[in-house]
Amino acid sequence: MTKVKIGIIGGSGLNNPELLKNGVEKNVETPFGSPSDVLIEGQIKGVDVVLLARHGRGHTINPTNVNYRANIWALKTVGCTHVIVSAAVGSLREEIKPGDFVIPDSFIDRTTKRIQTFYDGSKEGLPGVCHIPMEPAFCPATRNILLESAQELGLQVHPCGNLVVIEGPRFSSKAESNMFRKVGGTIIGMTLVPEVVLAKEAGLSYACVAMATDYDCWYDHVVDVPSVLATFKKNVDNIINVFLTAIPRIAKEDWTDILEQNKLTVKNGMQSEQVKKQ
Repeated sequence: MTKVKIGIIGGSGLNNPELLKNGVEKNVETPFGSPSDVLIEGQIKGVDVVLLARHGRGHTINPTNVNYRANIWALKTVGCTHVIVSAAVGSLREEIKPGDFVIPDSFIDRTTKRIQTFYDGSKEGLPGVCHIPMEPAFCPATRNILLESAQELGLQVHPCGNLVVIEGPRFSSKAESNMFRKVGGTIIGMTLVPEVVLAKEAGLSYACVAMATDYDCWYDHVVDVPSVLATFKKNVDNIINVFLTAIPRIAKEDWTDILEQNKLTVKNGMQSEQVKKQ
């Protein structure tokens, strides 16, 4: 049975080292530079975990400037098998109210400035070209544990959704917001891509808990930082409780076959020598 180690990427509340027993800060350098912050390694309910603040503990890094490659590489380097993350998002659907949770199962990428692969031909990157499939975008088994945990806690949780990822740090215009609704967007955020893509390239089982902090501006609703933060702070304990419930459940499962399949997915995504010569 494969030993599980869970990376947790999040923001306010989730980077609290008091959540951990025996928490130790660890500086990790990667071929892609420094992660957003130190890694904090410890245990939650007897399970090895690693906390990483996506925007830095002072929330000083904007979504485009997050070093996503360094973050995922660092978590892989210290032995993580899973990555579970939180995301503050806007709702593109009336039935998803502020304070509700969504466990997304797919995404629509609208970013333009971010490197989305470790295999980019640079001197620090990995050799070759990896055509990683993004269906399923998230680990189904890990998603299911997060969903069951949220349901058991009695939270208002939506079992699936398409997360539209915009470049940020600005919010959408009303025209953009309405367009995203028309193309099938369910919720909207700024950080899922390329994080989810890189996690898959790294062979990690990755899943997300998204909290709707507001209706996006399609709803004739002004989106601003104070209102977003107010909703987030009111509900952050619920995200923490989902993770606290899910972590021991993840650790109880035998992930050997899934992790081997993750590796095979990466291998099968690599462009073969024969294809290169054509």
